[in-house]
Amino acid sequence: MRALKQGLQELGWIEGRNIQIETRFAGADAGRMRTDAAELVALAPDVVVGNTTPVIRALRQATSSIPIIMAAVNDPVEQGLVSSLAHPGGNITGFMFIDFQMVGKWLELLKEAAPGVSRAELMFNPDTSPHYYVYLRSFEAVPRSIAIEVTAAPVRDTAEVERALAKLARDPGGGLIVPPDAFTAVHHQLFIRLAQRHRLPTIYAFRTYVALGALMSYGPDPYDIFRRSASYVDRILKGEKPADLPVQEPVKYELAINLKTAKSLGLDLPATVLARADEVIE
Repeated sequence: MRALKQGLQELGWIEGRNIQIETRFAGADAGRMRTDAAELVALAPDVVVGNTTPVIRALRQATSSIPIIMAAVNDPVEQGLVSSLAHPGGNITGFMFIDFQMVGKWLELLKEAAPGVSRAELMFNPDTSPHYYVYLRSFEAVPRSIAIEVTAAPVRDTAEVERALAKLARDPGGGLIVPPDAFTAVHHQLFIRLAQRHRLPTIYAFRTYVALGALMSYGPDPYDIFRRSASYVDRILKGEKPADLPVQEPVKYELAINLKTAKSLGLDLPATVLARADEVIE
């Protein structure tokens, strides 16, 4: 929110002066997302900014006329939220976060950091991010040289997370990918704590998690995306249509590494990985 408001201020939109902002936070509660979406649409706003796939789906279900700007939503074409990146059509446009190719990049970095990893699980909540099944199917169809078997690990509550990670850690060679998802974001501290407890090399999408003890992260800068989203708010408020504004891809990616966590896992990270990092926490 701070990044979005900063972007708006840079364009001359000052909250309380010439723009009013209504905010809702639904966490990972799909029912609350639908309720919040209906409430916001009932207020008849000029434009709505939404984050995460289930939020955008709830907003789309609530309105087909009010402009909706996606902020950091994964692969909106694959998910059927827009017709194409260049010509989104309808009342939705915005800024995407990742696509299925990111799975390969996460695996590559995980293997470089922890060569002993031979099997990895992509853990997500299928109720809030069902598209990760599609990502894995797409990834399996692409020839790859990374010697890691990757499988889906669907979880719907914290108890399932604890059981799944304990099971993954029973045998050597396990690794974990925690992708961006409303559920994994809400419970990110649990994932970090359990990954440390079970000594599982893990890669995340958000740089901020590395400062909290995560081994490593790679992904777009979400603050940059929200700041850039303000430009579409500005253009829509000035009369442009979402259908005429192309969906934009990330322009800034970040790699962060926590050396203290690496040491606790017995990992000696290669200099080639450290040299590519935007942030190294010692």
